[in-house]
Amino acid sequence: MAERSFKKEVEHLRKGAGETFTGEGILAITKALLENGVGYVGGYQGAPISHLMDVLADAEELLGELGVRFEANASEAAAAAMLAASVHYPIRGAVTFKGPVGVNVASDALANLASSGVNGGALIIVGEDYGEGSSIMQERSHPFAMKSQIWLLDPRPSLPSIVKAVGDGFALSEASNTPVMMTVRIRSCHVTGSFECRDNVAPTLTVKDALANPRKDFNRVVLPPASFVHEHDKIDNRWPAAEKYITEHKLNEVVGPETAKIGLVCQGGMYNGVIRALQRLGLADIYGNSDIPVYCLNVTYPLIGDEFAAFAAGKDAVLVIEEGQPEFIEQTLSTFVLRRGLKVRLHGKDMLPMAGEYTGKVILDGITAFLKEHGSDLLPGQTRAPNQPAPAIPDLSKTVPTRPPGFCTGCPERPIFAAMKLVQEELGEHQITGDIGCHLFACLPPFEVGGSTMGYGLGPASNAAFDGGGDKRAISILGDGGFWHNGLSSSIGNMVFNKSDSVAVIVDNYYSAATGGQDVLSSRADNPTKATQNSITDAVKGIGVKWVRQIDRTYDVTKMRDTLREALTTDEPGPKIIVASSECMLNRQRREKPLRNQAIKDGARVEVPRFGVDEDICTGDHACIRLSGCPSLSLKRLDDPLRDDPIAHIDQSCVGCGNCGEVADAAILCPSFYRADVVHNATGFEKWWQGVSGGAIRWLQRRRAAKRLEFPETV
Repeated sequence: MAERSFKKEVEHLRKGAGETFTGEGILAITKALLENGVGYVGGYQGAPISHLMDVLADAEELLGELGVRFEANASEAAAAAMLAASVHYPIRGAVTFKGPVGVNVASDALANLASSGVNGGALIIVGEDYGEGSSIMQERSHPFAMKSQIWLLDPRPSLPSIVKAVGDGFALSEASNTPVMMTVRIRSCHVTGSFECRDNVAPTLTVKDALANPRKDFNRVVLPPASFVHEHDKIDNRWPAAEKYITEHKLNEVVGPETAKIGLVCQGGMYNGVIRALQRLGLADIYGNSDIPVYCLNVTYPLIGDEFAAFAAGKDAVLVIEEGQPEFIEQTLSTFVLRRGLKVRLHGKDMLPMAGEYTGKVILDGITAFLKEHGSDLLPGQTRAPNQPAPAIPDLSKTVPTRPPGFCTGCPERPIFAAMKLVQEELGEHQITGDIGCHLFACLPPFEVGGSTMGYGLGPASNAAFDGGGDKRAISILGDGGFWHNGLSSSIGNMVFNKSDSVAVIVDNYYSAATGGQDVLSSRADNPTKATQNSITDAVKGIGVKWVRQIDRTYDVTKMRDTLREALTTDEPGPKIIVASSECMLNRQRREKPLRNQAIKDGARVEVPRFGVDEDICTGDHACIRLSGCPSLSLKRLDDPLRDDPIAHIDQSCVGCGNCGEVADAAILCPSFYRADVVHNATGFEKWWQGVSGGAIRWLQRRRAAKRLEFPETV
């Protein structure tokens, strides 16, 4: 079950020549793959291309009709290795994953692929989410492309440009026998627009056909001396072929006047921001017509020296707008300037930030600084009325509060860390490491559990240095997605092999929840195209773990606490594995809410659990909040002059998981939590009884109010 279904949108992928396609960037990429005769597609989900994997999964029927093989791979490494099919066979293949972490995981396969070269077009679609909104370390995929000599495309964030880049990527790969990487940023993945369709094309050679007629070429195997020959082939043949194709097919674009004293160079992904900045300065219109020449690099590696020299000719200065660091493009262009003796002043990171996302404001400030030095006559002072100030950009930091990431309402992982806090209160602080996934939010308040993360599935491995026989056992966290991705071998296998005496908690929420709720091997759902319901417990026992505890309801905080205590205090040697299982509440609500709403609409009797706090019993201690942190658990001030402190309060976003009450019980807090079932479409008897009981309650309330001693206010 994925975050959302694209079944309806997938039907648009059947459109042919003469029809117009309208939709998101991820759908446009899928359509472009089909139009360009792709033979196989694979990948691993991760922002911002998770939805691309979801689209491909929903389009499996159409892919099958065209003879296209699709695989949701177990990891990015598995996806990249899939491109081996294009090494010997003229089959176009594409894989997609999040970058740069996905590129790092896939590095071994990608490096070997780049060394051996390809016969069929090999396209790696990388979801590049560099910047403030990223969920990973701030790095780029650019240096990996340079290191392994994989050509790098960075298309403009518009559907026609993205679709064209897919076709160009395949063709460039085939023309130079080199894999091609295409980066699509968050804005590219989710930009909406339209483009003119072409007919879908079945692959000229399917993987089924290739399987029937195997090929081999030992010169393609990456072993000495062939690997030495590959390196020379890259420089002597593949690079010139790539430069020739890029130049002849004009993959890069120049927008604006042919002659000018200044110019701008930008990555394709930055183009919209650049044009918007020029538009705000009165130097471009909404259609992208610019008064300043812009050299748009839809191919950011390799850079073409002759193209840049032609663009720089006759110009006094050029500004390079390159997001991220190091400034690879600026350095290469500086080399072109030096070696060719170009008489142009090159600016870049001296006028733009070295690090950080290039938002619209950042680009506007950089271009303005450039114009002040080299084009002051173009500045927009003349474009506004003399007394009209420049439009102010509001500072939203004072009105919009900081919102760190956190667990969803009702998340089954929250009680795990509540139990962990209770155990540490009893046994003392422990060395705890986290892992990639939702459970990483536990490092933030109110839990503050875990202080490091080294990679997807590497939580237990990153604690290996602390498995030295100290007084306390180290604890590591690992999710089910990370477990099947890399954790079984690199973390749990490592613990078994080294006879680790530490504790690993595997958080099993039934899905790869952090990437959009896709199924994994241990998902409980019946998936017609995937093998699910494979036990994590059986898997860890199968590689030699003796001490394993399975908890099938993480909301039982008392059991979670007791099991953790047992793992930390038992005399039994070897790894201690706790598999803590409960379904991701977000996915559960996605599944159950539509069914429940439909049942209510159809007139069926439906009970919806809700929890509340008894105002008369709550003491205002707030320990429940410190041990739960649920977004639906907040504070409420009473209209009582004798009670100044706010009490706990549960709002209407509550999903009825019961965690707050379980925590209060396990921590021996207060009995103020209660459960109330909201009944929809109640029976006649229930309505009658509600009236009778409500009347009795109101009579008792009036009786008590009549006996209350009141002191009238005096003026």
